[in-house]
Amino acid sequence: MHRVLPVVAVLTATVLTATAGISSAGSAPAAATSSLPATAASAPQLVSSRVPSPAAPLATPLARAAAARGADALVRARPARLHAGPGDTFTARTVVSGDGGLQHVAYERTYRGLPVVGGDFVATTDSSGRVLSVSDGQQTSALTLSTRPRLSLAAAATVARTRGAQGPRVVSTRLVVLATPAANALAYESVVTGHRGTLPSRLHVFVDATSGAVLRSIDEVTDNAGSGAGWLNGPSPFTITTTGSESAFSMTDPTRPGLSCRDYSSRAVLTGTDDSWGNGVGTAVETSCADALYGVQHEWDMLSTWLGRNGINGSGSGFPVYVGLNAINAYWDGTSVSIGHNTAGKYIASLDVVGHEFGHAIDSTTPGGMSGNGVSEATGDIFGALTEFYSNEPAPYDTPDYSIGETVDLVGNGPIRQMYNPSLVGDPSCYSSSVPRMETHSAAGPLDHWFVLLAQGSAASGGLPASPTCNGNSVTGVGIVNAGKIFYNAMLTKTSGMTYLSYRKATLAAAKNLYPGNCVPYATVKAAWDAISVPAQSGEVTCVVSAPKVTNPGTRTTARGVAISLQLAATGGTAPYTWSATGLPAGLTVNPSTGLISGTPTSGVTSSVTVTASGGGGVGSATFRWVVTTACARATQVLGNQGFETGTSSWTGVVANIGAWRAAQPAHGGTRSAWLDGYGLSTHEAISQKVAIPGGCRATLGFWVHVDTAETDPTVHDQLTVKIGTPAPTTLQTLSNLDARPGYVQYTYDVSSFAGQTVTVTFEGAEDASRQTSFVVDDTSLTTS
Repeated sequence: MHRVLPVVAVLTATVLTATAGISSAGSAPAAATSSLPATAASAPQLVSSRVPSPAAPLATPLARAAAARGADALVRARPARLHAGPGDTFTARTVVSGDGGLQHVAYERTYRGLPVVGGDFVATTDSSGRVLSVSDGQQTSALTLSTRPRLSLAAAATVARTRGAQGPRVVSTRLVVLATPAANALAYESVVTGHRGTLPSRLHVFVDATSGAVLRSIDEVTDNAGSGAGWLNGPSPFTITTTGSESAFSMTDPTRPGLSCRDYSSRAVLTGTDDSWGNGVGTAVETSCADALYGVQHEWDMLSTWLGRNGINGSGSGFPVYVGLNAINAYWDGTSVSIGHNTAGKYIASLDVVGHEFGHAIDSTTPGGMSGNGVSEATGDIFGALTEFYSNEPAPYDTPDYSIGETVDLVGNGPIRQMYNPSLVGDPSCYSSSVPRMETHSAAGPLDHWFVLLAQGSAASGGLPASPTCNGNSVTGVGIVNAGKIFYNAMLTKTSGMTYLSYRKATLAAAKNLYPGNCVPYATVKAAWDAISVPAQSGEVTCVVSAPKVTNPGTRTTARGVAISLQLAATGGTAPYTWSATGLPAGLTVNPSTGLISGTPTSGVTSSVTVTASGGGGVGSATFRWVVTTACARATQVLGNQGFETGTSSWTGVVANIGAWRAAQPAHGGTRSAWLDGYGLSTHEAISQKVAIPGGCRATLGFWVHVDTAETDPTVHDQLTVKIGTPAPTTLQTLSNLDARPGYVQYTYDVSSFAGQTVTVTFEGAEDASRQTSFVVDDTSLTTS
């Protein structure tokens, strides 16, 4: 029957101020003591949650004594890894404490009384003296050389002088054994001083004592050729620690021995009548001395707070910094740092310049001395970055990043080096055999890249750009603090002339030793080396951890609707664990940090549950049954107004289609029904009702439908769809004009799977513009039992 369709900021120059304490009358002048700015203390969280900090060490004197004993026992045993021959003698030079109770015992080697340059090694122990690893500079077999030279000392000095810079002067020459990865040779080592342009030079030249050939030359004076980042720290005024009282002050740090800022030309410490330093102008020596002292004091505190190092030299002392060098440069000369200017004449004593240059000082005062080509410059960059991140200056100052010289614009070309992607400034991002022979600053590129991958990973994060890898693999970083710990502890195992290849071995050993039982840092170090194409090396350590053993809680039987709490437990492996679970009954979850399963089961079910604990790269699991019992209290009808006899109550949608249609469309029971479609027009109508199905019950949906149609061809034109569920409903039944017949037909469906949920039951009609089809619904029900 046909029916009728119803109607329905600019940066300004500022004065940099240091606050001093004032002594009482008659007392000695008090040192100016003031805390560093809040930026250092409030640095952002930089330690990855994947990598816990190393454990606190035992008492250092006891640990050092134990380390000395353990290392001495190893040396007396003369294991093959030391390549020791009958003419070798070993002398322990120092014991340096690192993080996590690690102790590093550095040894020098002599052969028949001659120093062996490159024969040094470092034994790393735990706090009990157990030797964990040995880094050995000598990679060839035991020495069997003659110690009689054919070349005279004077002749060797003459050869060395020709390799010096302007005004060369040979200050010392000695006979040594030079141990290299390829071969060993009897040689003279001459120290030649002079200048390279505006820079001083202190060149070590090794001359073959038999042939007179120059085997190697190393300059102690290391410059950064443009490492820089601005001449003004901030926010201003900032605090530095100085000496003095009343009208006599100096830029000498009384709390950090050895630190002072001096005029490059006069060599004198800067003094003043008040404790306010500089005028904010980058061309002024005093302003830049304030910047320099600020930077090195922050680096000193970073070394202590993050790396456990005592001062710049590791023994509680530092070195002076000179500002006023008339060169577009800055350098470390073995005893001090000198700061020059950029092309605009502004001195470049900012965080990453100062951090870089004193990074050379750290390199020089750790075992093995200054590293090899490129590695030394990258070491400076790494300490510059660490100092930036520790200081945590806000914009527009030298914000934490992995760019070198990004704000100083040293020669008008922007950053000098981009650690995260060295190729952006023409340096190699990936290692190859040609890198060690490159100009030293370009050769720093791959190691800079490695450090960023270790610290940050390859993806962009924290406002920093992504760091693409050479092998296309992604790397997840361990955080800059942990990256700094790993690199620094590898430095404590350096041997002479450290290279890329030897640093791969040293950092892998450092990661394993720093985080015992946790292979995540080790794996990240390895992935970062692989990502810059440094190949695996013979003898590098491996890392294997035991998996945690999860305690099986056995079969659990609980009742639907009753809250539960189950604490999971595990032993072994590396704590803390990260927990996960599969197959938990609906309504239950596991806390990934604590391993507590909690919640209220919402339906009766028998599940196979697997719980997993992971930590340090090890994974353990246990599987058990979980039975949730159900008890449906009584049979319940959850639909309201199921026969439509109370009008439109309980139903939503096109409720005008609910009514008493009498002879036009008689009801199945009573007098009322829901009549959908029947217009012969393109229409879409639906009625629905939201209901809660009790958990643990069997549920049955039922309804009666009468379909009549004027369609005559065997084609589906019009449809009625019955759905249940929220938000993605399940279709239970689809009827069409092809289902037309006299009278009503009953349909029932088991919907027990929706027990414990609140769902929507929907009757939805859709009619096209052809002839009419009517779908009349009556006597619905949703019964639980």
